[in-house]
Amino acid sequence: MLPPKVLSFDLDDTLWPVAPVIALAEIKLLDWLKKHYPRSVLDHDIHSMRIKRAAMVEQFPAMSHDFTFLRRQSLVQQLAEAGYAETIADDAMEVFFSARNQVTFYPDVASALRRLHTRYRLFAISNGNADLRRCGIANFFEGAISARDAGVAKPDVRIFAQLLQLSGVAAHEVLHIGDDPLSDVVGATRAGMQAVWLNRDGRDWPQAYDAPMRTVTSLDPIV
Repeated sequence: MLPPKVLSFDLDDTLWPVAPVIALAEIKLLDWLKKHYPRSVLDHDIHSMRIKRAAMVEQFPAMSHDFTFLRRQSLVQQLAEAGYAETIADDAMEVFFSARNQVTFYPDVASALRRLHTRYRLFAISNGNADLRRCGIANFFEGAISARDAGVAKPDVRIFAQLLQLSGVAAHEVLHIGDDPLSDVVGATRAGMQAVWLNRDGRDWPQAYDAPMRTVTSLDPIV
């Protein structure tokens, strides 16, 4: 592997486990709706709200990359069905985002970011909608690109191309680190970047894809 100039990081399930974060954020959102707009949840619970949000992909296939849009749109419809104004969805999304960004980092993350940002330019590239500032790590990163910003999601090479444009370096000068074999490793490699698979939990590499150049179980060995 060539010495990189830029390190790009996936966020969810790379720097923190995302499932418990989303689960808690959805609980807080539901509790807020119960308190302030109770008619909107008379026929809903966490499960039914997830089903409603998933249905947004079929209604708005061109927006399937944009989790923020899909969640907000499902809330708009849920509120409207109960006779509430669409604008309430913005307040509801703020409740969700406030909790969604209260992440618990994996144990190796803080020390790795402190070490790496003194040696490399760091960027984030994510299909999710975490906010680096709200998560408390924006000071380590020079920039960030989300699928919502890019208009496409990983593994589409166009989101990686936007990272290259933002950073101003050649593809081979970027090392991308992420947990997802397809979205992170295959996507970055197809875009001409170097890639490391962060496999924290001992998963098998999917046989459908070429083996990664390098696999690590934490961020400690990264360059």
